[in-house]
Amino acid sequence: MQANYNPKIIAGVTFPTIEVPTYNGDMALLGKPENGHDWKMVVVYRGQHCPICTKYLNQLETLKSAFNETGVDVIAVSGDSKEQVKSHLEKINVSFPIAYDLTVEQMKMLGLYISNPRSEKETDHPFAEPGLFVINTEGKIQIVDISNAPFTRPELEALANGLTFIRNPENNYPIRGTHDYA
Repeated sequence: MQANYNPKIIAGVTFPTIEVPTYNGDMALLGKPENGHDWKMVVVYRGQHCPICTKYLNQLETLKSAFNETGVDVIAVSGDSKEQVKSHLEKINVSFPIAYDLTVEQMKMLGLYISNPRSEKETDHPFAEPGLFVINTEGKIQIVDISNAPFTRPELEALANGLTFIRNPENNYPIRGTHDYA
C-alpha cells in the first residue's frame, strides 16, 4: 500500500551529502559550490526522454551568467545513465556540469517525486520529477521547488532576479517556508 504522505526536505536544513558522477568524468558533491561561487543551484531534471527538460536546460544556459554574477554555481542532475546523457547532449548545448546516476535512494533523500516509466520507449528506470534547490553559503537550503510533473518548474529569469534580491545584504532576506508543522 502506498503511503498518503512522503517525507519532503525542509527549507533551511543542511543539504544532504550526495556525490554523483558528471559527464566530464569528475565526481560532484551536489550541494557544494565551485568555480569561485559561494552558493549552489541544483537542477534535477527527468532525463533525456523529456523534451521539456531539454528546453529548460537550454534556457538555463542562457541565464547561467546571471546566476554566476550573483555568486550561484549551477549543476544539473538526473537518474539517467552516462550513455543516456551522451545521447541527450546532442540536443542540449550547456557549459554547466551535467551529473547522472542519481539513485532512487538519493531522490528520496531530496524529497523528490519519483515516476516509473510508462513504457520502455520512455526510459528504462524510475526517474525523478523536476526539482530545484538553491544552497547558501552555510550549506542550508535557501530555496526548494519540487514538482510531480514536467509542466511546472520555476521560471528561471524570475529566479535569477529573486536571487539577486536575496543575496543583497541590505534586504536581509530570510529563508522562507520554515514554519514548524509540529
